[in-house]
Amino acid sequence: MKIRVIVVAGLILLALTGCRKETGTPVTPVVSAPFELTATADIAMYEVNLRAFSTAGNLNGLLARLDSIRALSINVIWLMPVYPVGQLRSVGGLGSPYSIRDYKAIAAEYGTMADMQLLITEAHKRGIAILLDWVANHTAWDHAWITTHPDWYTQDGSGTIIHPPGTTWLDVADLNFSNAEMRLAMIQEIRFWTETMGVDGFRCDAADMVPYDFWKQAIDSLRQNSPKRLLMLAEGARSNHFAAGFDLNFGWDFYTGLKLVFENDGGTANLLSRHHSEYLTTPEGKHRLRFSTNHDEYAWDNSPVTLFNGIQGSFSAFAMAALIGGVPLIYNGQEVGIPQKIPFFTKQPINWSLNPGLSEQYKKLMQIRTAQEALRKGGLFVLSHTPVTAFYKYYEGDTVLICIGNQSGSQNLSIPDYWQDANWEDLFTGQPAALGNGEVLNGYEVKIYSRKP
Repeated sequence: MKIRVIVVAGLILLALTGCRKETGTPVTPVVSAPFELTATADIAMYEVNLRAFSTAGNLNGLLARLDSIRALSINVIWLMPVYPVGQLRSVGGLGSPYSIRDYKAIAAEYGTMADMQLLITEAHKRGIAILLDWVANHTAWDHAWITTHPDWYTQDGSGTIIHPPGTTWLDVADLNFSNAEMRLAMIQEIRFWTETMGVDGFRCDAADMVPYDFWKQAIDSLRQNSPKRLLMLAEGARSNHFAAGFDLNFGWDFYTGLKLVFENDGGTANLLSRHHSEYLTTPEGKHRLRFSTNHDEYAWDNSPVTLFNGIQGSFSAFAMAALIGGVPLIYNGQEVGIPQKIPFFTKQPINWSLNPGLSEQYKKLMQIRTAQEALRKGGLFVLSHTPVTAFYKYYEGDTVLICIGNQSGSQNLSIPDYWQDANWEDLFTGQPAALGNGEVLNGYEVKIYSRKP
């Protein structure tokens, strides 16, 4: 994907003076050329949890590390919710970022509208799009709508507003999507961020819990009133999210299969079957998000270092997610192998000096993916499932061979006769490589070779 965002030279940023407020601070609209989403397959996404990302725990802490994110060949940042957090029935230290008190404000802990506008401007200069996290299913109990429009919420038989049915999310109130006025009000709130603040799209939380026809209505309205192509990501599994207008859907089944590979110290036949099945319901030009972790998994399940049998295993798992097919996601901290869980109800700053070798592996892998069109657009051809996952991708005459160790210890891979020559390049080293009748991988090692026609 080519993201061409040209920020108008005369853009006036708001002065960073006075008290920080969480209510509708007047802003100067961001004026930019259209965000050109030419191919969803070219996206490389990075998720930011502000409370963990920096010691400051705010938007300026993210701004200071934009170049580090760009060094990972990232062109889309998904920013976890930045809105004021509900105080009534709040749980978990600072409260959940997904308990929204005001959809059109920035929480004081994260900064100001001016900080957000500066972040968007600087991200665009680097060719990075900004997605906000949109929470449509529910609000905090102290959101203004609770008082002014109680009929906009789901109520029980006695007229009491309830939390989302089937969940333990007691800190939020369930919205009633049968109410047409609530739908229109929410759509106006979403459009504020695209039309006034210049964000490039949204990751939509708990998308499966919100009706299809609302997503269709909202996305149609967003795109009809936006001068640029917006990127929409559904956190869900329903295939009709694509018909509603989403570009991307989560690949939950693939993620489950990925964990099984490392839990069983086995092959990837089942994982590749899951990949194929997910894409059977994915329309042409749309894609699945591929990840080895995200904010929920890192907070509640475990770190990739634990789930995938160590530092090198965590990189091997990410390589499978990033290269088998789909849009790769990196969650802040995984690229330096944070060994403990990363919370998002409290602050626990990431130590960015950990495991510099792993960080360099991530950078190189993502550079390779960006440079090799075959990795993003080529067909998938499987050579081996175990003890090495080996597959190649072919596109317009270029062949890229990917070899990923599934298990600990030394592993052997047989090379087909017609590839046993010196016409290869080792993409990690940039040096010519000769493939013989077999390749040896040490544990969870990753090797990538390119062969030109």
